Amino acid sequence: MSVLAVIPARGGSRGLPRKNVQIVAGRPLIAWTVDAAREARNVGRVIVSTDDAEIAEVARSCGAEVPLLRPAELARDDTPGVEPALHIVEWLAANEKFHAGKVILLQPTSPLRTADDIDEAIGLMDARGASAVVGVTPVTSHPAWMKQIASDGTLIDAPGLSDAETLRQQLPPLYVVNGAIYLVARDVLLARRSFYAERTLAYVMPADRSLDIDSSWDLRVADLALAARQRERV
Repeated sequence: MSVLAVIPARGGSRGLPRKNVQIVAGRPLIAWTVDAAREARNVGRVIVSTDDAEIAEVARSCGAEVPLLRPAELARDDTPGVEPALHIVEWLAANEKFHAGKVILLQPTSPLRTADDIDEAIGLMDARGASAVVGVTPVTSHPAWMKQIASDGTLIDAPGLSDAETLRQQLPPLYVVNGAIYLVARDVLLARRSFYAERTLAYVMPADRSLDIDSSWDLRVADLALAARQRERV
């Protein structure tokens, strides 16, 4: 069944203005995610959902489709992340009679995710007969060690946690959603209005492919990592 990749890239960004077209390792940030989606063997179409004409032009120059601009009411700071995918899926059904079997949302702020990651997540979904797969990465700071600072400067346990002197190896492994991959069956997406099904599998990714850009420092890290990856390919 066909897989539709949706890349959400709105023009507004409070933390990093024009984040999605910032130059990273010589290219606009969004280009790295478009490339990964287009190189994935199991993705049929790659569509960028944006409200911004410049981002749309950049996305098309990278080989993605931008069949329309996203309505302003779906590009606010508080717009749920699932809405761009729902908008594109419903628009394609109404205007092109196109019905993908699966939808994968790929945020451009996760530029270190690879085409292999996309294909492996799809393969995991198929092999296990799941309705959804979400990318995760192991936590670097276990919650068991988290503390708060009281008004008098005293170090105290965070609510719900107790003092932990446990060795790292004895703590249960925990994972955090990394924002790199949200894969879901189209019918589940439309029925639940969510990337999560009743049974959602985890696709585990290493930290060096799980960067989620939210600051100028993150951009710098991505620039160095992608430049190094390009040199390795040469």
